[in-house]
Amino acid sequence: MDSRRHLGGPADFWPEEAREWGLMVQRASLLVKQVSGCDRVYLIAFGEGARHLHLHLIPRFGSDPQTQAWCVADLYRDVERGQRPGADPDVFRSWMSRARELADALMAGTPNSI
Repeated sequence: MDSRRHLGGPADFWPEEAREWGLMVQRASLLVKQVSGCDRVYLIAFGEGARHLHLHLIPRFGSDPQTQAWCVADLYRDVERGQRPGADPDVFRSWMSRARELADALMAGTPNSI
């Protein structure tokens, strides 16, 4: 997720932006859970590549120790270094297709319908 306005992080939000961001994080997290079937959704905001708020929503699968807590940061680094493959392109396309199907209901403010 990216903020609409260029800012370094949540501390720079105006009150209305903070309310909207929180709601969008909740809805996007629900979408990730629905699409991926994960147990939890981790949220990570790295801001050094570009000093702009980018929130990564990462599916956590209880059966996959590589997605556990700080291990997910190691997984990110390994993929970036080319030591591990990135996401399977077919799985990615499938998830994106499903997300697009569910996004209208999600953005319409009916997150429980997804």
